[in-house]
Amino acid sequence: MALVPKETLHSATEIAARVEALAGEIAVALPQDFTIISVLNGAFVFTADLMRALAKRNVHPKVEFVNLKSYGDATTSSGQVRVIGTLPEDLRGQAVLLIDDILDSGRTLSFAKSLLEGLGGAPVKIAVFADKPSRRVVPIKADFVAFTIPDRFVVGYGLDHAQQWRGLPDLAAVD
Repeated sequence: MALVPKETLHSATEIAARVEALAGEIAVALPQDFTIISVLNGAFVFTADLMRALAKRNVHPKVEFVNLKSYGDATTSSGQVRVIGTLPEDLRGQAVLLIDDILDSGRTLSFAKSLLEGLGGAPVKIAVFADKPSRRVVPIKADFVAFTIPDRFVVGYGLDHAQQWRGLPDLAAVD
């Protein structure tokens, strides 16, 4: 059965303002020349908006994508992270900004950060659209967080349930 959004946690207007502010934080914290590694599929909306906001600050990072899966169509992580497709090329000595839609259990981002460090990324910083610290099972923190959210399943702004609701402009909780 498909889940339906019930409550808006953050409106499109709030999201746009926070992404702009976050771009300002990133622009001063990272070197001018860095690479964004965006986790597909959920982070593509956040990544696109963040890149445009960085461009307004004359920051133009390279961008690559990595496809990692741990949820499938469920509302909780399987606990297993899988790489789908190819990985970025050699990142030796490059500053990396790893972007994901949500930091929940921490498994996916911990896995991805280790993977990118293994490819030579240094330093590897993490930016997330939503942080749900109450669900953490792996000790990891994001360096840049748009919103900290309660322990609710959320959709919109790139986040989905069974590939639905990614295009919702707000961040909404479902029952």
